[in-house]
Amino acid sequence: MKIPDTTTATEGGATVGRQERRRRKLHDHLYDTAVGLFVAHGFEATTMEQIAEAADVARATVFNHYAQKIGFLEEWGARRRARVAGILGAQHAEDLPVDDRLRRYLEEMADLNIGSRAETSVLMDASARYGRLLQDPSLEVELARIVEEGLSRGEIRAGVDCGQAGELLAMCYFSTVLRWVREEPAPFDLQARLRGALDIVLTGLLAGREDTGRP
Repeated sequence: MKIPDTTTATEGGATVGRQERRRRKLHDHLYDTAVGLFVAHGFEATTMEQIAEAADVARATVFNHYAQKIGFLEEWGARRRARVAGILGAQHAEDLPVDDRLRRYLEEMADLNIGSRAETSVLMDASARYGRLLQDPSLEVELARIVEEGLSRGEIRAGVDCGQAGELLAMCYFSTVLRWVREEPAPFDLQARLRGALDIVLTGLLAGREDTGRP
């Protein structure tokens, strides 16, 4: 009779069994293998069969973890957001004023892109072409949450639609990064361009009344 595997370990305060750790390890292996192939050969040219072969697993195993190839793209974005959230959490960025907090968030996202430009170029472009990059609300929800917390502290003008603000910032981020990756060498300083875009969003386009002479 087979004895159930009850060996456990603590992870993030939760108990994780050996079987689950193995599943996660395989999941990470498939993810890393797929991303490597995408960068080397392109997203469209890489098949699930090639991912299975490179990872040395059965084709069905890949589909058990990723029902579709675009699942790798969705996880790529989710992992980046989680990584930035972890960095900012360790820095207690939630205590910063809302403008500094938004700036730090976009700076960390830009750093990830700059540090892995080849990967970003392939996967961001593929996410826009084949995935749900511009329909997935995950980033705009995260940014909207930051704006909403700023609103609750009186740092954001009353009446601002936090959801719309998050959507605007997310679309600005994506369009800026897509322009940045589609030319070689990089056509502009990504950090500076994102900072400039955020400043425009935060301050608006119109000059103050004292500057225009309007009553």
